[in-house]
Amino acid sequence: MGIFERLFKKTQKEEKIDQPSNQQEKQRVLTDEWETVPEYIPVPPEDYDLVSVIATAIAAGDRPDSQFIIKSIKQKNPEVVLTSVIAASIMAGESQQSQFIVKNIKKRSK
Repeated sequence: MGIFERLFKKTQKEEKIDQPSNQQEKQRVLTDEWETVPEYIPVPPEDYDLVSVIATAIAAGDRPDSQFIIKSIKQKNPEVVLTSVIAASIMAGESQQSQFIVKNIKKRSK
């Protein structure tokens, strides 16, 4: 082989077919089993009036002629609150001065 052949030789690249390995397939199945618990859930319809009146009164302040349209009312999910408190309590068992933030909560889908 000459110098020019080495420098200008076209190499054939192998096409690698990416097949998912058994472990990747298991990981995908495991992630499919979990669903995120929503942090906020819709408020029951019977609470709309009271919450709307309070929210608009606070928002209006000293401008009684203003108008507001409330698009949706949501409340903190009690399941998320309870799970967060339990998880933070368990984590803080060793060091009482620590603080924890729960970013998301997932549960197994059935």
